[in-house]
Amino acid sequence: MFKGAIRYIVFVIGCMLAPYGVVAETLDSETTQIVMLGTGTPNPFPDRSGPSVAIVVNDEPYLIDFGPGVVRQASAMSPEYGGSVKGLAVENIKHAFLTHLHSDHTVGLPDLILTAWTVGRDEPLKLFGPEGTKHMADKVLEAYEEDIRYRLYSEQPANNEGWRVETHEIRETGFVFEDHNVKVEAFRVPHGSWPEAWGYRFTTPDTVIVISGDTAPSDVLKQYSQGADVLIHEVYSEEGFAKKEPQWQKYHAKNHTSTSELGRLASEVKPKLLILYHQLLWGSTHETLIDEVKSEFSGTVVSARDLDVF
Repeated sequence: MFKGAIRYIVFVIGCMLAPYGVVAETLDSETTQIVMLGTGTPNPFPDRSGPSVAIVVNDEPYLIDFGPGVVRQASAMSPEYGGSVKGLAVENIKHAFLTHLHSDHTVGLPDLILTAWTVGRDEPLKLFGPEGTKHMADKVLEAYEEDIRYRLYSEQPANNEGWRVETHEIRETGFVFEDHNVKVEAFRVPHGSWPEAWGYRFTTPDTVIVISGDTAPSDVLKQYSQGADVLIHEVYSEEGFAKKEPQWQKYHAKNHTSTSELGRLASEVKPKLLILYHQLLWGSTHETLIDEVKSEFSGTVVSARDLDVF
């Protein structure tokens, strides 16, 4: 009981400090870590890599999306390069889940396939995603077939498995993967005119985590967020939105979720921790985002920065 009280105090203090730029280690779990490898958008901000979240369970990583810089970000968090997350040694990355095929969520795929192999991954990458994911992975391998052939048949030591990809295209809502660490459910979310975009619910031995992907407000997401300890959700600032041109306002309202919309959703599902990512700030600040969300939600909110650990 005493140990649990200490963990709760650490959780609360961490969440209070996180919005002010302190690295957020707010879930003192012995089993599960959430690492924000990238919180960005298509805009090429130098301090924000493309969208990617790692859920690390018993030192095994499970990636959701793989935007620009994903492998270097994982390396930065691994002990080999001075980080503290043992599970993010790049050769350990063997499972990846894709929310949708937008470029800012996918352009790290060649890096994820090939770099992890060249540094030692010795089994195929297991890749889950919407229809079109297999085509994308196959074309990446085709584009780099000369590189793969050379590494296999030159003097360079290389295994003949780690470059391969086992792709599983998701066809319907429900369970898509389970192993000794996680149970993963996928559910459709509305993202403009994309025919398929997915959110995910991860159940680990001690934490339930829901990640939205890119989405407008969604009743299905609300359903899958019930009982979640952590909700990781994209968001745009209403203050910034007011400055956008009407055409862009129309686009973003159909494709993404505003701070007040997210606040109302969170007030219904009541996650213990709401993490904002893929933040469309448009000149606003992280503090403004949090204030806007908290106008509708009284719980704990963190606007994530790259390489935050929860």
